[in-house]
Amino acid sequence: MDDITAFIKKIEFEIDEIDPGTITPQTNFRELEQWSSMMGLIFIALIDSEYNVTINGEDLINCVTVLDLYHVVKNKTQ
Repeated sequence: MDDITAFIKKIEFEIDEIDPGTITPQTNFRELEQWSSMMGLIFIALIDSEYNVTINGEDLINCVTVLDLYHVVKNKTQ
């Protein structure tokens, strides 16, 4: 499992028109201008392909910050 910095870089790469370094662990990803249900599916696919971890919509709904999402992925890789 990557550290939080590498995790954030992968997320930023998937978000259109966002400058690197914009997202922090405390970022509420749903408050991003680019957030949509499609972005949620992109996050789910990213996590599946990069970490071989399956998260579902409920996992995503229960996360508020990028750090929350990181912890869900990390916990499922252990």
